[in-house]
Amino acid sequence: MAVRLLLLACACLLLAGFTHSRTRGLADPAGALGARLVAPGGVSPLLPSAKIEALLATIPTRSGQVTTPDGVSVFWRALDPGDYRMHYDWLGRHGSQRQRMDYALSLQAPARALTPRGTVVLLHGWMMDGGSLLPWSVELAERGYRTITVDLRNHGRSGTGPSGYGTREAGDVVAVLRQLQAQGEVTGPLHVLGVSYGAATAIFTARELGAQAGHARIGNAHAGSGHTVGPHAADLQLGGVVAMESFDNAGRAIRDMVPHMLQREPDSLGEWASHQWLRWRFDEHTLDAAIAEADRQLALDLDRVDVGVALAQAPACVLLIHGRDDAHVPVAHGRALAASAPRARYLELPGEDHLSLPMRLDRLGPTVLDWFERTPTSNGGACPQPLPLGRF
Repeated sequence: MAVRLLLLACACLLLAGFTHSRTRGLADPAGALGARLVAPGGVSPLLPSAKIEALLATIPTRSGQVTTPDGVSVFWRALDPGDYRMHYDWLGRHGSQRQRMDYALSLQAPARALTPRGTVVLLHGWMMDGGSLLPWSVELAERGYRTITVDLRNHGRSGTGPSGYGTREAGDVVAVLRQLQAQGEVTGPLHVLGVSYGAATAIFTARELGAQAGHARIGNAHAGSGHTVGPHAADLQLGGVVAMESFDNAGRAIRDMVPHMLQREPDSLGEWASHQWLRWRFDEHTLDAAIAEADRQLALDLDRVDVGVALAQAPACVLLIHGRDDAHVPVAHGRALAASAPRARYLELPGEDHLSLPMRLDRLGPTVLDWFERTPTSNGGACPQPLPLGRF
């Protein structure tokens, strides 16, 4: 079954919904953009939800909701390891520029489930949902991992809450993992894979799990002195983390992305007209005003959402992957992240951008699988060098 245009790859198009709100955008561009920074405001039109649901209906999965301490209901879906006979073809080198993001995907229900060798939680991008990572879910399940996709707050089947650009979402993910561990869904080493907005969330999640592990070790050391140590997320054996095309700083990423999105080729005459108007109205002061409005509504300073600091504090082995031609979240973000954390490993793909990179299972699959196989659980040990990425 063909799945069109960026099912995986629209991971961080923060402005995709912005230009669709043309009436408000023309009257108040800063307010319209600020609204899109606060919450997605819908699902990306590039996400073929019906086709994803049709594919999911052909294979056995389990799903549920977990209410986090913030009161957000978070949806999860688990896929057991097995032979799904997945056929995946990236069609990027064929046809027109618009068709270069196409791929074909077909699946079959496995004859039997296998015993998991570990668990991988997958975190999607802005205006997407867990289903958008279906090819990665199945790819990893075919290699023996139980995969769990999470719809981040304000996305998919999950409830709403103030966006945190990875900070608050990480707390949600940890709460889900605690509950799923108690239910027996998280088994063996736990690995994390995130794309764009989900990649930043993956890094904040790794830091939070590491911090909780430290608190639990202190608690265990004092347990004989009358302290009660209860079940904790520290019991999770956090293994490798893969962060594809993460931003380094949320405010900086927005300032990099907005000009690019306004310069991209519009999809319709109406969008072209709004782009022309917005290009005239927009300047750095308008953008600063939009970010300030988002800060106010979120009670969050986006310029202080620093993923590099979190990365340096995370005890897990983190593999950063960035496309050299990324114009949405420029490659400078990936390089800055790598420089901020000596234990992190960094791979840069020539010829790939923000839209194509997550779709390249052919280039990324062996390296990601090898990373999960060879990284130790979080204990501060040495992180291995990643397997070189596949060529074109």
